[in-house]
Amino acid sequence: MNPVATWRRLLAEFAGTALLVTAVVGSGIMATQLSPGNVGLQLLENSTATAFALGALILTFGPVSGAHFNPVVSAADWWLGRRHGTGLTAGDLAGYTVAQILGAISGSILANAMFDLAPVSISTTTRSGAHLWLGEVVATTGLLLLIFSLVRSGRASVAPAAVGAYIGAAYWFTSSTSFANPAVTIGRMFSDTFAGIAPASVPAYVGAQVVGLLVGLGLIAALYPHAGIAADAVVVPHANSDPAAEPARSSA
Repeated sequence: MNPVATWRRLLAEFAGTALLVTAVVGSGIMATQLSPGNVGLQLLENSTATAFALGALILTFGPVSGAHFNPVVSAADWWLGRRHGTGLTAGDLAGYTVAQILGAISGSILANAMFDLAPVSISTTTRSGAHLWLGEVVATTGLLLLIFSLVRSGRASVAPAAVGAYIGAAYWFTSSTSFANPAVTIGRMFSDTFAGIAPASVPAYVGAQVVGLLVGLGLIAALYPHAGIAADAVVVPHANSDPAAEPARSSA
């Protein structure tokens, strides 16, 4: 179990998710300013900034909370670890989810404010259609498979680079540009900019992400049946992140 105080972990999830959405929305705004009329270049700029920011944020907050930044990842961690006494508890899951959603909303507000826009501007960008929902299922499933395969095989230390790379790539190979995160989806609703999503489109996106969660859990159970044993290492190992929990070292 994570030895770090609960309030510190929740703060890390709030701040990390907020900064992630700030990076997503802020880079989208900057992209439209730097490359007006060129949607392909805008997406390249947006995806590159997001991938690098995500990797950096996992490195920053991973030792405290695991750097989930995503209710789907947290839910999978709880579900797979519950039989082994590892990973998040049900109470942790509820706290992480609330912190992530509030952080995502705050991130959009911060990005809007940094670019001298109205702090809250509800998006009018409609993202609807079965092909987009399928894209979200694929993106979410792939994200979970990546994370839990790294954890189960003892390679969680490379998660910052691997997860950042996956999300950056999934911007391009999924029709939905890979939201793959209910909290981020909700947060992006609060910015009427390049990265925004209209409120009416949010429920279907979140529903597709939940389907991706279920598909991902099924595949993880089939491919890595003992993944729950290592649930404490999702996304980044943090068992010894609290100095008070570490044994004293001799100065000799």
